[in-house]
Amino acid sequence: MLHQVQNFLEVSKFKYLVFGLLIFAFSASASSWYYTTTNELIITYGVRASIQIAMAYVILEYLIPNLLNKGKTLAFVLLIVITLLAFYLICTLISMAYFEPTFPATYVNYLKRFEDASFWGRSTNVSEFISKSLYLLYPTFLLSVLKLYTEKQRLLRLNEQKKTAELLALKNQLNPHFLFNTLNNLYALTLKKSDNAPKVIQKLSEILDYILYRCNDEYVSLDKEIALIENYLSLEKIRYANRVKISFSKNVTGQEKVAPLLLLTFVENAFKHGVANEVNQANININISKIREQLVFKVQNSKPINTKSLVEKESIGLQNIKKQLELLYPKAYDLIIENKSNSFTANLKLDMYDV
Repeated sequence: MLHQVQNFLEVSKFKYLVFGLLIFAFSASASSWYYTTTNELIITYGVRASIQIAMAYVILEYLIPNLLNKGKTLAFVLLIVITLLAFYLICTLISMAYFEPTFPATYVNYLKRFEDASFWGRSTNVSEFISKSLYLLYPTFLLSVLKLYTEKQRLLRLNEQKKTAELLALKNQLNPHFLFNTLNNLYALTLKKSDNAPKVIQKLSEILDYILYRCNDEYVSLDKEIALIENYLSLEKIRYANRVKISFSKNVTGQEKVAPLLLLTFVENAFKHGVANEVNQANININISKIREQLVFKVQNSKPINTKSLVEKESIGLQNIKKQLELLYPKAYDLIIENKSNSFTANLKLDMYDV
């Protein structure tokens, strides 16, 4: 409903009519005590509201878009003054030609403020011009604020849509990267006709089920991500056997919330850059814990000798991680990368999102 109202305010010219009716209702109800008859009250504020909304329409639909928004400031200021003067003169003519003769009792005290009550005298009265202009302009100010608000809401919606699209693109880039690595593991086992191949298929099926159907929300429960990591570790243990020593410690409830597939990417990179090219035994240490109001995730892997620095050439996974962190945890994360000659450590701290 609110979205429909905002769309109406953004695109419909009828908003001026609606706003004019609101101005009329508010002004007439607030000043009903001043007028002797309902007929005079309705006519007076009907005319005033019409002039106010007409001025707002001219300024907001023509002067601001065609002059101010295009950098023609001097022309805008000049035409604003001309517009105010024109509407002031129209009000003066209507008052002298209709209201004062028709409702003389109402304007007795009003006319006393002028030394010269003629049209020329009133037209050159600067204080009356300023006073009447401010009165005529206040609906324009209100509509301007409303227009700025609706424009801000529109930009927020566009940014949210852009954020969602970017995250979807990142996930689409990440998932094939993960599947490629896992299918390579299965391929190697089938070539060896290993008895572990069925187990790999089962674990891969569980991983695919999670990736395709169970991690579409912006944030998921941490226990689901931990189960995903454990399935991945099971596959890698089968593939590398004694070539890698893995330690995975956890000190969390599992009910915390985290962006899906974010943590797994660190683990993937540890295997890709710490195990794949290692001829001796590699080491991977993973720790996930909750410290006060932060989730702390640390992955450390040993590095083979003469391995090209990850600082020089980052993996697709790490690039995705940084983009996702900027989108999902702006100013709410801390990522420290330590790239040493014999080890690589990623230490991530995230503000908590509890279930």
